[in-house]
Amino acid sequence: MIRSATIEDAGAICSIYNPYVGETTITFEDQEVSVEAMQARIAEVTVALPWLVFEAEDEVGGYAYATRWRARAAYRYSVETTVYLAPRFQRRGIGQKLYGKLIEKLRGLGVHRAMGGIALPNAGSVALHEKLGFKKVAHFEAVGRKFDRWIDVGYWQLSL
Repeated sequence: MIRSATIEDAGAICSIYNPYVGETTITFEDQEVSVEAMQARIAEVTVALPWLVFEAEDEVGGYAYATRWRARAAYRYSVETTVYLAPRFQRRGIGQKLYGKLIEKLRGLGVHRAMGGIALPNAGSVALHEKLGFKKVAHFEAVGRKFDRWIDVGYWQLSL
């Protein structure tokens, strides 16, 4: 089941997200996110944009959300999108369904462009974005640093 996230999902979302923080370069955060901080993030995002969770057997197995692309008024029709899955729910088509539902909701809100930023290399995320119609529009070399190494970031864009 895919549904809107609530602040009560923050603990489960942290359980999914924090291993990415501590073990991967997929996110550039380097400190685990507390439940309270995640609750605040969910509350802030859901005022204007969707945050969805995938739930199976009363367990949150993944989530996807959108945030403003940039703060200036001219960017108000563009968003950055994000999707994360717990390892046991990966490679089962759930990410595509969850992200697809997010895109559908964004279209309904009149969003014009969705951006997906991907720390590279990340073949799985690139494949997911391209399967959903995102096109690569930028590649920034060595713009992030984590685990004592420089990391490239690519941006994929979807016209809604």
